Amino acid sequence: MCKFIQLTSSDDQPLHCIPMVEKLFIKYFRYIQDDFSCVDDIKKYIYSAAPFFWIILDYEDNFMGFVYLDNIVGNSGSIYSAELTTAFVPEAWGDFTRYSAKIFLKKCFDEFGLQKITANIYPDNFRVKNLLKDAGFVYESTLKNATLRFGKMQDIDIYALYRNYYE
Repeated sequence: MCKFIQLTSSDDQPLHCIPMVEKLFIKYFRYIQDDFSCVDDIKKYIYSAAPFFWIILDYEDNFMGFVYLDNIVGNSGSIYSAELTTAFVPEAWGDFTRYSAKIFLKKCFDEFGLQKITANIYPDNFRVKNLLKDAGFVYESTLKNATLRFGKMQDIDIYALYRNYYE
């Protein structure tokens, strides 16, 4: 069992989780961001993604990670697609990540009406590749030398999941 606590710009949020999000974000920054990313204030970054940022908790309300959608395509009446970014604490890796991924993705299709969800990952991020494949994502393409990472040109693999997978 898992819970997704959606963050908004209001003050009645589970702010006690923000330091845990910050710690996790910093720990996995090299898998999430590139050399052009400048995240000085995690709280500001989180709220810039609101209302498409969720804290993931287990059934005992333990912090297990976060997930957010960005690069949203659509308008206020209809969202067509979005890019998924997530990070989990190591204790959540395995069954919990697979279970929560499927719950969250179904939520995206059912509640937001998304038709497509993409994930852009670095080719060396094998854990996320496996999680994406387990959740039904398919490899679409590799953007060659798409960005800089640690001062070197970096490819980015694109995976996608379509609504019809969960219908």
